[in-house]
Amino acid sequence: MKGEIQMAYQANPSKARSRYAPFRDCPEPMRDFLSYLLTIRNLSPRTVDGYYIDLRTFFRFLKQYRNGQPDANTLADVVIQDIPVEMICSIRLSDAYAFLNFSYEQLGNQANARARKVSALSSFYQYLNTKTTLLPENPIKNLDRPSAKRALPRYLTLEESKELLTAADQSETPEHLRNYCMLTLFLNCGMRLSELVGLNRTDVRFDERTLRLLGKGNKERIVYLNDACIRSIQQYQTDYDRREKEIHRRDDALFISAKTGKRLSPRRVEQIIGECLRAAGLNGKGYTPHKLRHTAATLLYQYGEVDVRILKEILGHANLGTTEIYTHVSNRQLENAADRSPLAAAHAASSPSSNDESGD
Repeated sequence: MKGEIQMAYQANPSKARSRYAPFRDCPEPMRDFLSYLLTIRNLSPRTVDGYYIDLRTFFRFLKQYRNGQPDANTLADVVIQDIPVEMICSIRLSDAYAFLNFSYEQLGNQANARARKVSALSSFYQYLNTKTTLLPENPIKNLDRPSAKRALPRYLTLEESKELLTAADQSETPEHLRNYCMLTLFLNCGMRLSELVGLNRTDVRFDERTLRLLGKGNKERIVYLNDACIRSIQQYQTDYDRREKEIHRRDDALFISAKTGKRLSPRRVEQIIGECLRAAGLNGKGYTPHKLRHTAATLLYQYGEVDVRILKEILGHANLGTTEIYTHVSNRQLENAADRSPLAAAHAASSPSSNDESGD
């Protein structure tokens, strides 16, 4: 799913539109549901397109399943626009589990991908039950979500983070101040790639030392800027103002291309971060802009001793449980915890005498 829709969001994320709307290839209840998510729930186009793809896959499967043996090789050829409302409403819990089994056996979906499909189905049928008169009961309200392995996020150590910033600062490229500024914001503010790309110059309030971010679901939040962030933004803006004749700005974006004057795309930022990582000798370790977000959260928790509830607000998470994955402990924290035990200094008053023949 991710690969199918990623190219639709390479421009300004804050102005992105659904790739598939108005969803004319869908049966009417599904089309109404997706429009409801966009216009009433105000979910991001990327999220709604994800729901579209998962529900489309399900109804393609359902049509094959009801007519015989489902086949992954011909699934993409199945037309779902003509699926009647009666078929949509006749779904049973066993149909949903058969779809999840098909997703695993034939589509090769791992637990996270299958869990995403469960979310799409559950939301759709809850909508039919509570927002329409089509279903008096939700037939899949008891549908279980696959248990996904929750791996610890990959992140840069404090030393690697410093090396990355140093390499960017010492770069001889004309855009090194811009690139250094992006890294500084990633590593200090823990913002998402889409949030950084979507920044406008007016989002920076130097007098208040704040930055306005537009996060998932078009939710706004304010993050506070430390001295390093303030300084890096000012240096970058001063450099670009000085090069005004060379750089023909065509966008109010904070981060623009010196060649085109337009807002940097998410893909271009990924490439820039990759170049900075290579310059620091940190390539080949799986680090990405999102891993810099993990890094910011981890360093704030481990070294800044930031409370997890505060961290939740900084990162813009809707649920505390999402934030808790960033609060994995380091060996240093475990060592410190052992040293802080109230009995850490206890010791025997004296060694046993060599003549002591008493035993247990």
